[in-house]
Amino acid sequence: MDNLMLIEHNCETGEIVERELTAAELKQAEKDKAQHQAELARIEALANEKAALLERLGITAEEAKLLLN
Repeated sequence: MDNLMLIEHNCETGEIVERELTAAELKQAEKDKAQHQAELARIEALANEKAALLERLGITAEEAKLLLN
């Protein structure tokens, strides 16, 4: 994640400052990206588990909703 830029826009003055992220900001960006990727993997795994369960039960998602209401 080299050369990531941050754009700061001061709405009162109209000044726009473009700068590279600091080391701390880069570290946080990498941490945030890893957390986001882990969350996406978790969501995908849950969707796959749900699809597999519905397949084993032989019902559609709409039918499952009817059973749960």
